[in-house]
Amino acid sequence: MIDINLIREKPEWVKEQIARLNDTAPIDEIVAADTRRREIIQEVEELRRQRNETSQQIGRWIGSLKKLEAEVSRAEAGQEIGRPLAALREELAALAASAEAAKEETRRIGDRITELDDELRQVEAELREKLLWVPNLPHESVPDGPDDSHNKTYEPKGPPLPAFDFEPKAHWDLGPALGILDFERGVKLSGSRFYVLKGPGARLPRALIQFMLDYHVNQHGYTEIYPPFMVRSEMFVGAAQLPKFADNIYRDAEEDFMWLGTAEIALTNLHRDEILEEAELPLNYVAYTPCFRREKMSAGRDVRGIKRGHQFDKVEMYKFTTPETSYAALDELIRHASDICEVLELPYRLVEMVTGDLGFAAARKFDLEVWAGGCREWLEVSSCSNCEDFQARRANVRYRPAGGGKVRYVHTLNGSGLALPRVMIAIIENNQQADGSIVIPKALRPYMGGKEVIG
Repeated sequence: MIDINLIREKPEWVKEQIARLNDTAPIDEIVAADTRRREIIQEVEELRRQRNETSQQIGRWIGSLKKLEAEVSRAEAGQEIGRPLAALREELAALAASAEAAKEETRRIGDRITELDDELRQVEAELREKLLWVPNLPHESVPDGPDDSHNKTYEPKGPPLPAFDFEPKAHWDLGPALGILDFERGVKLSGSRFYVLKGPGARLPRALIQFMLDYHVNQHGYTEIYPPFMVRSEMFVGAAQLPKFADNIYRDAEEDFMWLGTAEIALTNLHRDEILEEAELPLNYVAYTPCFRREKMSAGRDVRGIKRGHQFDKVEMYKFTTPETSYAALDELIRHASDICEVLELPYRLVEMVTGDLGFAAARKFDLEVWAGGCREWLEVSSCSNCEDFQARRANVRYRPAGGGKVRYVHTLNGSGLALPRVMIAIIENNQQADGSIVIPKALRPYMGGKEVIG
């Protein structure tokens, strides 16, 4: 979430930034709830001050009452005390009445404090809920644009786009013809958007996952993490998946478990509620997880093949950094994702997101797309984002500066490194031969048992 102080101090500017995202957020309601919250806190503090003063006064009156009661007792016993008994009794009654009135006032103040505490809990819950619907604000360098049609696309890199001396086929034809991809049995088992991989087709994603993990660990210096594939719902809140994307999440009907839609969710919360030392940063993690998402696809969009489904595999890179180094870390993240494309000999290109396609959590984001020569499309295989302190505030991940001073929120970054099955699509389609066989990229052959061709 964004800093409440920013909304408090510059609500109109925050609205302008959210409008750049082509989005809306309840900023006026947040300001009203925040104002009421501060009014309640101020009133409670004043009431507690009054109650303390009254309690102290009652204590003094009780001491005076005891002295007066002793004087009245002596006077009633006939002792000379210097004042008429009637005057003593009148003063005693007045003091007792004042003490009782003060006690009643402390009870009234206590009841009011209880009422305000209840209201404060409600207001704070409402304020937090509304803050969770506010998207991250775009970095000043992000180009303005209403939607993905305005994204900036850079020149392709890597090997040239494949040129065929025959009519290339798409993977939805190649896979079944080779016996490595079975759509009918996938639908029989689970319904639409599911498929079965067989033989070398089943080994190919396993080989890609192991290759990518090894490369990121050995070449890029990441620490591999094997997280649970189900986590508690609060972890989704920390990663900014809830409440915004509740409809896309698979969950357990009885327990507070949700299936990961990306390893980013688990990695964001790995250091939840911790204070790290600056010397520990940056932390660079890489994790493989299967990913589960309720894909709500519009008719005619990515409806053929394995481009989009409810279940897929992904290797995810994740970084915790200081604020000063996070944009250099974003460049590094993009480079590490690009390295995988290069080694797998895949033509790829970088796409810079405009404000209208930035997403909910990112302050700046770049996609990597690979060319698939059969379906003749650029397919997104990585999305590299700097979320700045947006997720860290939700997950409460902070660090202690080396030079001392107040603890600060870390910056978090994430990027696919890479996402399957679109990498598989590109490998299958770009490396197809006239006889329908598929040449396996050299980097993958050790992970495919030395196999060079799927035929």
